[in-house]
Amino acid sequence: MQADPGFYGPLPYNPAWVWCGAAILALVAGWYAYLWWSTRAAPTSLAAPTRPALTDLPALKAAYLQRIQDVDRDAAAGTLEARAAHQQISLLLRGFVRDATGVDATRMTQQDLAQHPLPAAADAVEALYPAEFGPGPLASVGASAARAAAAVRTWN
Repeated sequence: MQADPGFYGPLPYNPAWVWCGAAILALVAGWYAYLWWSTRAAPTSLAAPTRPALTDLPALKAAYLQRIQDVDRDAAAGTLEARAAHQQISLLLRGFVRDATGVDATRMTQQDLAQHPLPAAADAVEALYPAEFGPGPLASVGASAARAAAAVRTWN
C-alpha cells in the first residue's frame, strides 16, 4: 500500500525529445566532421616528384645559348667586367637548369648541385667558381662561356 496517496511518480519523457536531442548532436558532429574534412591538406604522395612537362627543350636551349653568347660578346667588347661576366654565365646556367628541370638551381651551392642528380650542371658550376669568387687571376670568359654552353647543349 501506498503511504501517501498524494505522491505520484515522475512522468516519463516523450520519446520524441530523446530523438530530437540525438539528431541535434548528430548534426553538430556532422558539421565538425565536414569542417575537418574540407579544410585538411591534400595528401602528399611519397613517390618522387615528377618532372614537369617541358614545352620545347630545343627552344629553351637555343634561348640560353644565345644569352650565354651575348654575355661572352659583352665581355669581349669590354662593356662587362670579367668577374661579372662569369657570375652572369653561372646564373644563366643555373636558370637553364631551373627552367629545364623545375629544380631551383639558382639558390643552390655547388655542393647542393653535386648532391642533387644534376652532375653536368655541378661540373660546369664548379669550373666557374674560381672565376666568380677566387682571388687569383680570372679564367677567360670565353672558356667559361664555352663550358656553360657545352653543358646546355648536351642537356637531355
